[in-house]
Amino acid sequence: MKLAISGKGGTGKTTLAGLLARTLADAGHSVIAIDADPDANLASALGLPISEAPEPLSLMKDLIRERTESKEGYGTYFRINPDVRDLPEKYARVVHGVRLLTLGGVSSGGSGCICPESALLKALVTHVLLRPGEVVILDMEAGIEHLGRATAQSVSMMIIVAEPGQRSIHTALTVRKLAEEIRIPRLGVVINKVQEGQDLSGLTRHFDGLPLLGTLSFDPEIALADLDGHSPYTRRDPQRREISAILDEVGRRIAGST
Repeated sequence: MKLAISGKGGTGKTTLAGLLARTLADAGHSVIAIDADPDANLASALGLPISEAPEPLSLMKDLIRERTESKEGYGTYFRINPDVRDLPEKYARVVHGVRLLTLGGVSSGGSGCICPESALLKALVTHVLLRPGEVVILDMEAGIEHLGRATAQSVSMMIIVAEPGQRSIHTALTVRKLAEEIRIPRLGVVINKVQEGQDLSGLTRHFDGLPLLGTLSFDPEIALADLDGHSPYTRRDPQRREISAILDEVGRRIAGST
């Protein structure tokens, strides 16, 4: 199972990524989580203090120069297929049974950037997604920065996290358009911060056919955990039931389309 998690900032995308990774690791799976959001917060969502978070790979200039054979200066030549096979074991930090890699942002451009940092990060994501026998949770920004057409088919599903609001829905539909352009095979939405008794029947129509994978209830303890830099993961029954239901629906849709 290789899951990419995307959505508008503040929707709880990283919270969901952390909950899924911890739940799957507790169930005995080999899990690698990749923080591919430049505003890297997955470490704290997994339960690692911010002060102990791994250094983003995009800031490791010596490593980037070594692997891409690049030199300083604009317009330099570099390898677009660097060897990254040893990087997951060398730079992953184990957090509650989850191996965490932090990619960081690419400072020299947007999604179209062709630069040594981008080449290294994309090669690493491709390598991890193609390795068999592992669950991969890829926490992304509201885009597809670290994915390309050659990699997209390796993603089992992209989960778009949204709140019950029009701005969040608009971002979800934009992410879907980007994902469909590179042919990510399966997409679905998780609605977060649902208030008790809230009727979602009208809201789901606005997702224009995006399948609903499940919901997460509004929980003030999650907000407090985020403020304190702690993991929102607990073993409380409501949280367990909602995450289990999402994973069951994801598994059903992946199995049903193979």
